[in-house]
Amino acid sequence: MNKSLSYLSLFLLAFFTSAIAQAEIYKQVDAEGNVTYSNVKLKGAKKLALEPADTSFGNGNNATSPAPRAPQAKTPTPSSFPKVDANTQNQRDSKRKDILQAELESEKKALESAKKAHAEGAQNPEVYKGADGKTFRNVAKFDEKMQGLQTQIDVHQRNIELLTKEIGNIN
Repeated sequence: MNKSLSYLSLFLLAFFTSAIAQAEIYKQVDAEGNVTYSNVKLKGAKKLALEPADTSFGNGNNATSPAPRAPQAKTPTPSSFPKVDANTQNQRDSKRKDILQAELESEKKALESAKKAHAEGAQNPEVYKGADGKTFRNVAKFDEKMQGLQTQIDVHQRNIELLTKEIGNIN
């Protein structure tokens, strides 16, 4: 029963969402030149013919997405475009690599600190005192705290991965 109700709700939600997405847009210009756009037809308003928005975000997996565009030919770099000699570029890369290394070390320290906080948090459950003076565990609050601490660990690990990859891309 609940499954069929869930499927029906999902179907109705999809149906009404697609109906809303296909709403008509009207443009009205009053006597003073003020422009009003509306999804309700106003007196003297004209219906706009708009193409649907491209929601594929360039991945091409959307069935309603337009045909992929042909890659545009790259234009050559103009001769007047400033050029950097190899030695200057190497110095810039070296400095950038030093900055990234320092950031990597900082992230590693932050990761260790986050892991320590996670371990300490796991040993200190959230509790509260009841009206009768008994102590009870607050499991939901504990889980929320641990999830936040784990998120911090995940963020630092991801940053370390990205910094390591970026350092590897230099030279």
